Amino acid sequence: MIPKKIAAALGLLFIIASCEMIAVNHPADQWKIHTPDVWKAANSMESKRIATHWLEDCQDADLTKLVNEAMKANQDLQATAARLRAAKQSPIIARANLLPRLNASNSASQSFRSDGDDDRYGLNLSASWEIDLWGRLRDLQNATVADFDAAVAQFRGARLSLAALTTKSYANFISASQQLRLAEETQTSFEKNLRIIERNYKAGVPNVRALDVQLGRSNVSAAQRVSRDRQLERDNAARSLEILLGRYPSASIAQKDDLPKISQRVAVGIPANIIERRPDLVAARARLYASARRADAARKNLLPSLSLTGSTGETTNNFTKLLELDSLVSQLGANLTQNLFTGGENPAEARAALERNRAAIHDYAQLCLEAFREIETTLATEHSLAEQETFLRKEVEQAALAEKQSERDYSEGLEGAEILSVLESQRRANNARSSLIRLRNQRFQARIDLHLALGGSF
Repeated sequence: MIPKKIAAALGLLFIIASCEMIAVNHPADQWKIHTPDVWKAANSMESKRIATHWLEDCQDADLTKLVNEAMKANQDLQATAARLRAAKQSPIIARANLLPRLNASNSASQSFRSDGDDDRYGLNLSASWEIDLWGRLRDLQNATVADFDAAVAQFRGARLSLAALTTKSYANFISASQQLRLAEETQTSFEKNLRIIERNYKAGVPNVRALDVQLGRSNVSAAQRVSRDRQLERDNAARSLEILLGRYPSASIAQKDDLPKISQRVAVGIPANIIERRPDLVAARARLYASARRADAARKNLLPSLSLTGSTGETTNNFTKLLELDSLVSQLGANLTQNLFTGGENPAEARAALERNRAAIHDYAQLCLEAFREIETTLATEHSLAEQETFLRKEVEQAALAEKQSERDYSEGLEGAEILSVLESQRRANNARSSLIRLRNQRFQARIDLHLALGGSF
């Protein structure tokens, strides 16, 4: 039986602690995000279901191999995986705080005296266990588990980002290779034109002037410079891709002619789906839950704590006596503690934990808004680029016809045909071809950005 005075004192301690605890509000471990019914920038076909396995839609076996290689060899991802394995130990550490702790120590000493040596041997066993009366330790354990869940989601996000970055780097490499090939073809065409101009000038063809020769030579020099620049861009794109693959950046990766294919449209589902599957939002929800559990633990830290302690041991000059259980001296105790005055430290920590929980709520809400913005923007970008490509194809077609016509007129010496018209038509045609290569790469990049924004698997 607990004496009445002690029971009254314990009751008073609990009342004091409860008053401080009530003064700190409850945290929130989840938050409802108000999402629209459909994406504003999507059409009805795109909103029916959400896209999955976007890498398969590219229909490029070489790309799939490169992404798999990056998953295995990318150094940044391997470092992230190692940190995840380290984080996996945190829940084990947190769970250990719920269990009793047992420690053992022994000692041996020898004293030298004139009447003989004095040997002393000691053995001590001690145990301690904090009883989780209010669930504070359980809250801390749950917070640590949520931290690990967030780390897992972040690792999934890192894998998804690496797959997308590898795919986009692959597209940049192909696009740079196409630009190099166009530059080389342009240089060959200009050199051919220059030979025609020089031949006609030497033959005294009417309307062919020395200025024409000079402009032709200038065009060839400019084309040679552009070819060298495109070669550098192609090599840099190759090195960037090789680094993602964990390879030495030697710019020796095999070249491919065409970009991977993209389907006509991608299914984006409804906004609520995105919150459930985007790795960064999953991680943010886990961090929000962890902040709530830590805030609860800080509130419960204002209440009394109960711990049990026990110890047993013996010190003797006969080592064999340490093994005799009846010679050990044991004691068992229980401690109930309550901080009466800490200068406001514990209540302040509880209020600070609550504010960190509120900050996590706002972080999560802002992250959701950013995710919605990314998807709306990428949807609008994809639709715009698709329309632009339609116009640009017509531009390339007409510019190519104009280029051929001006070259034919000039080579045949038709009246009114001038080298400036030829150069202008060539410039327009080459710019249009280069723009089409660049636009197709932009469309492919936008599609990957959309899949990344949707949090789709690969």
